[in-house]
Amino acid sequence: MVRSFHRVPAHTARYGRYSGGDPLAPPVPVQQALEAIGADVMAGVSAERAMREYLRRGGSGRQGLDDLARRVRERRAELVSRHRLDGTLQEVRQLLDRAVLEERKRLATDVQLDDDARAFAEMRLENLPPSTAAAVNDLADYDWQSPAARADYDKIRELLGRELLDQRFAGMKQALENATDADRQAIREMLDDLNALLDKRRLGEDTQADFDEFMRKHGAQFPENPQNLDELMDALAQRSAAAQRMLNSMSPEQRDELMNLAAQAFGSPELMQSLSLLDDNLRALRPGEDWTGSASFSGDEPMGLGEATGVMQDLSDLDALAEQLGQVYPGARMDDIDLDALARLVGDDAAVNARALRDLEQQLRDTGMLQRASDGSLRLTPKAMRQLGRALMWDVATRQSARSGRRETRNAGAAGDRTGATREWAYGDTEPWDIPRTVSNAVLRTIASGGDASHGVRLDTRDVEVVETEQRTTAAVALLVDTSFSMAMDDRWVPMKRTALALHHLISTRFRGDDLQLIAFSRYAEVVDIEQLTAKDAVWDKGTNLHHALLLAERHFRRHPTAQPVLLIVTDGEPTAHLEPNGEVFFSYPPDPYTVAVTVRELDTVQRMGAQTTFFRLGDDPSLAQFIDALAARADGRVVAPELADLGRAVVDSYLGARPGRSGTPEDLGGMLRGRSWWW
Repeated sequence: MVRSFHRVPAHTARYGRYSGGDPLAPPVPVQQALEAIGADVMAGVSAERAMREYLRRGGSGRQGLDDLARRVRERRAELVSRHRLDGTLQEVRQLLDRAVLEERKRLATDVQLDDDARAFAEMRLENLPPSTAAAVNDLADYDWQSPAARADYDKIRELLGRELLDQRFAGMKQALENATDADRQAIREMLDDLNALLDKRRLGEDTQADFDEFMRKHGAQFPENPQNLDELMDALAQRSAAAQRMLNSMSPEQRDELMNLAAQAFGSPELMQSLSLLDDNLRALRPGEDWTGSASFSGDEPMGLGEATGVMQDLSDLDALAEQLGQVYPGARMDDIDLDALARLVGDDAAVNARALRDLEQQLRDTGMLQRASDGSLRLTPKAMRQLGRALMWDVATRQSARSGRRETRNAGAAGDRTGATREWAYGDTEPWDIPRTVSNAVLRTIASGGDASHGVRLDTRDVEVVETEQRTTAAVALLVDTSFSMAMDDRWVPMKRTALALHHLISTRFRGDDLQLIAFSRYAEVVDIEQLTAKDAVWDKGTNLHHALLLAERHFRRHPTAQPVLLIVTDGEPTAHLEPNGEVFFSYPPDPYTVAVTVRELDTVQRMGAQTTFFRLGDDPSLAQFIDALAARADGRVVAPELADLGRAVVDSYLGARPGRSGTPEDLGGMLRGRSWWW
């Protein structure tokens, strides 16, 4: 009899195998992801592409999208290399051969059978056509003498009917096992009612009441429990399209055999006619399904029609997963990945990895690390830049920890007036507490943890905030960084950016009274903010226009007449360009004497403003070293030739040593920034 599928009551609890991965696994590695993305951005990759590349690679012991896509491809290859599509035809042939063999035995041993009837029956069996379908059809009106042979022949009709239904309605083959005539009649009525309902939809005359009435009568045969006709059509069309793709994948001979056999399903052509009408309706109502695809199977494991249709659906789902994991189509999102299909077809661990990547992308956005710019591009936010800058300063502090020198003072200003700002207390701070903010933090923390603050609170070091004081003397800092192509060509591009980010973070968080201006110079010079500099890509740009950069630095210093000018220049080449009075750039290599002259003139102007100047020479070119040494001597400055890995430490050292009120060796940053480096 037909096995009914009952809806689960709303109040019934349902339990299943946990598929969320290791609940004790470490949290989504946002910090690690930001590290990797920031490194790529520093190298000139867009934030969008950097995030996509990280998701493709994966991290923290988790597989990335590329690994998951590879597993999807392997699973697809496994399915087509294991199976073949002639399982039903093979099973029909076996039943037919067994029926014929049993009939011949009966004809040979039945002594009561008329000799003429025996001879005629043996002749019919002897002259059966070689085609399985033709032989089955030829025996449709045969008067079987053997009950066992008749039973096997009836099994062929029963099998064909159940397989054809299983193609369109998953699970029907098992549900109709040992079905009665009443069960088969119920199926025919369901198909008639379904086709009538779909006809109404094609004419635009269907209503929700029509669907509800259909489900009232036949809902037990649809375990998907669709809520409206569209949901029902979606499920049926996907299955029907998979059945058509399965037929397309058969050889012409197999397809012809199957079509000829279909007329014998349940002993009449009515079932096949109803199913053909259903396919036509679904094809018209869901033309977007893949009705023309196919697959090439090469395995040894035979499949029945229903099973083969299920495999075709799996192949379609695997193709969709490959596209979703590729994330190359317009508007691609990690939310597009069907985690349920991934778990079912590839494995629970694959779904766990994909879910972690999806959550990572979402957390990068939700925590304010990435945001869309006005042009639609994805960029690192100021919060992300501060996080990266702090990490870089940790590295600088680590590199300085072994060096001798005084400990850096924790004061934002030396015995100055209060600025009105506060900050979190850290070990070594001597500033007075801000009592209202400290108590307020304790109250908020107590309430957030579910406690009652009405009877007092217990202070924690996390609650304490100290008062910042104003620096009596400040610095106007101009960091001039060479962005000519040679910097990128000689692998100095990323260390230069990291240095700028570390200095920017130090000044913006620890010496807020100082004013830093970043000036990038190649053929032209330009004032850039830290986000522009870190995202700047290397381009082929001839020229090292230090003259123009010095002009911009001079303007910066004039805007801060009471501040101490600090000039920091990072370069790997002699000046080969200068700015003409009309705004045009003059370029010459080797350097033109006039270019050198106007550059030196601007350096003299900056020097007369009292700037403390440091050149950071990158590279070992003797002529460059000689030229930079001469410039430094003229500006009463100094030259540092650091290794690339020490560039950041050298620049921070120079800045701290040049600040007003400080002399000699810069103080150790170890007390200022605690922790160990995670990125340099």
